[in-house]
Amino acid sequence: MAGAESPDSHQIAKPKSIVEKALSLLADVRAGEGAGVLLLGLNSFLLLMSYYLLKTVREPLILTQGGAEVKAYSAAAQALLLLAIVPAYGALASRVSRIRLITRVTLIFVSNLLLFYAFGVAGVREGVVFFVWVGIFNVFVVAQFWSFANDLYSESNGKRLFPAIAIGGSVGSLVGAQTAAMIVKVTGPYPLMLIAAGLLMVCILISRVIHHRAASDAAHFSAVHADAPLARTGALELLLRDRYLLLIAVLVLLLNVVNNSGEFLLGKLVTAEAIRTAGADLIGQQKYIGEFYGHYEVWYNSVALGLQMFAVSRIFRYAGVRGALFILPALAIGSYSFLLWLPVLPVIRWLKIVENGADYSIQNTTVHALFLPTSREAKYKAKAAIDTFFKRAGDVLEAGVVKVGSAFELGIKGFAVVNLVLTLVWLVVAFGIARAHGRRAEKELQRKTADAPVLA
Repeated sequence: MAGAESPDSHQIAKPKSIVEKALSLLADVRAGEGAGVLLLGLNSFLLLMSYYLLKTVREPLILTQGGAEVKAYSAAAQALLLLAIVPAYGALASRVSRIRLITRVTLIFVSNLLLFYAFGVAGVREGVVFFVWVGIFNVFVVAQFWSFANDLYSESNGKRLFPAIAIGGSVGSLVGAQTAAMIVKVTGPYPLMLIAAGLLMVCILISRVIHHRAASDAAHFSAVHADAPLARTGALELLLRDRYLLLIAVLVLLLNVVNNSGEFLLGKLVTAEAIRTAGADLIGQQKYIGEFYGHYEVWYNSVALGLQMFAVSRIFRYAGVRGALFILPALAIGSYSFLLWLPVLPVIRWLKIVENGADYSIQNTTVHALFLPTSREAKYKAKAAIDTFFKRAGDVLEAGVVKVGSAFELGIKGFAVVNLVLTLVWLVVAFGIARAHGRRAEKELQRKTADAPVLA
């Protein structure tokens, strides 16, 4: 019977290391792939740990120096700044290799943190500026990491290995939240900035190790054009000529509107409870809010870690990337429907824990995997635009929702209804992405079948 040799068949014959056998319990990790998965997982761990340290700094600063409404409106400024930052990032990516791109961008963020620390301990009220900066930092470093991972692996390998790599981020989120919760109530928020800066320096070193390892291990990595700058095609041009990428952008925008609207409701209730508990004591309010968000993030990152370790790989295996697209919107519909019946702090806290847990595990890994069957330019430039500008454009829309909703005094139930409507639109977009992804998979299968050698 005619057939073709699998490109991975030579790997299957090699024995797995002890580490690879352990990783195989979490995802389909094969012989020779363990070191790459561990290094990328460690990089993801440190990036997400640094973000969660800074996120715990961000909440008490913005909520005590402006309140939940100012927090929502300040988020919109990120999208405006990204209109200039995203094209600059794309221009840099067209001039330097990927490892120089990663190094330079990360060093910029480290220098920013040192400045924030200096101004903060000097007594400067930097809550709003820091909130805007953290939002840009978060989306850029995460997008850049997953662009790098997409560039390292083929579509088939990335689909197998991304769930395992993402476990590092889930653990980093959990450890970062736990660490921040312990430190912030003793020292206040500012020392966490220095810790995060140190972690980012380690991330640069790990990225360079991975880059050079990939260049000498073509059997397990896609090393083609690794040191070449990208073509000069802009992110906007890539999105406009590819409906698949444009639909992903719309999905990310809608997801962020729904998630941030839920966070706004939570922030309102937490601030009210902090005032009730601490009265007019600003430091007391900061400590209450910082401790609340630290423990809150520990909980939902624990949920995310459990799902990432034991569910995501199996969902990809049995439902595929396309099936995974529909899990989070289904949960969101259930959460905001329940919130209509019982709109109080303990309820929204636990609903957001479940929603964020699924978002930061199943949904995040799914969205990253959607870029595997795209060009290098799409993986870096279009992904950067989608994960930064379009994500923060969702903040602009959410700020408008907050402004209009507050003017009409919608209350908790009113905002829940708005989120339900937006989630239905999100489902429609997910169906469009699933169809487009399926067509790409069919074309790739036809191409591989046509190129495969026929054995007599």
